Amino acid sequence: MIRRTLAVALPFFLLSLTACKHDQPAAAENPSGAAPAKSVVETTTVHTQQVSNQLVLPAKVTPNPTSVVHIFPPISGRVVELKVLPGQDLAKGQQIGLLQSSDAAQTRSDFEKAKIEAARADLQLNRAKELLQHQVMAQRDYDDLKAMDDADHSELERARQALHILGFSENDTSDVIPIRAPISGAVLDVGTANGELQRSLDNANAIATIADISSIWVVGDLYPRDLDKVKVGQSVDINVTGYPDNVYHGTVSNISDAVDPTSLTLKVRVVLANPGHKLKPQMYANIAVTNQKRTSIVVPATAVIQNGKNIFVFVETTPGKYERRDVVLGETHDTSDEITQGLQDGDRVVITGAELLRESEAE
Repeated sequence: MIRRTLAVALPFFLLSLTACKHDQPAAAENPSGAAPAKSVVETTTVHTQQVSNQLVLPAKVTPNPTSVVHIFPPISGRVVELKVLPGQDLAKGQQIGLLQSSDAAQTRSDFEKAKIEAARADLQLNRAKELLQHQVMAQRDYDDLKAMDDADHSELERARQALHILGFSENDTSDVIPIRAPISGAVLDVGTANGELQRSLDNANAIATIADISSIWVVGDLYPRDLDKVKVGQSVDINVTGYPDNVYHGTVSNISDAVDPTSLTLKVRVVLANPGHKLKPQMYANIAVTNQKRTSIVVPATAVIQNGKNIFVFVETTPGKYERRDVVLGETHDTSDEITQGLQDGDRVVITGAELLRESEAE
């Protein structure tokens, strides 16, 4: 460590721009009796204090993927009425649109035919029971009719379920199918418009996308080198773009077991309650993970001078005299730096004018 005591003399000159003659009294140059200029060297006393490591993860707000529903048309048809817009809140079962389809008539026809076949099979089976009781029909023939009756009722139930899936009752005659929200949530996206033809389910675009965002995920990117700094159950603070004055508190609920091949990071998940839907999907956020506290000497960033590989500060030894002190930096922050070696508790460190002292030292 290099130690050199500097006796710094910093002269100050007052320049007076005046049209007066040189023989005017000195008092006239400063009639207000102003105080002399303030020294350009300022110091502060540094102390050992508790600091903590903080790891900040870039993150995004996203809905729980198991609470996101893409609504597809059950059959081909034309959208005759669309009743939703992006951002709208929906209740479960609420109608979001109407789809007109010729396939609906086919489904209803299948149901009516199945009803007729089931009724005819019931009549044949009842007659067979009487014949069997009078020993006119063989048991084997009766069993065949019973199996046919069961098959016809099974087909009737299949046709009835197909009708209910489309949103029809058994007595409806319309070919217009109501499309309803399967869950309560917010509309994230609308993928169709009035009059647009929707194809079969295999090739369809989603009519709308709905998500339950009453609970929201904040997913951050964690590099594998920092994996030992984050644990499941650890408390974190979250800042979200759009709400700079709000800090959300949560805990790490999951750390992914696989590295994302695109970002080469692990995903850290924090689940937050989202009353009023203030947090919107795809908002940017930061997850701040605070680790255990430690003791260190912290100085303002203006006190530290770096000259190549040399890092040093100036310490006031006696009033007006300063000593260069080589130091070792620890964590650096926006406005302050941690010093791990080179300073002691109670040292008076130059925080303004350090560059001037370095120039004086060089001379």
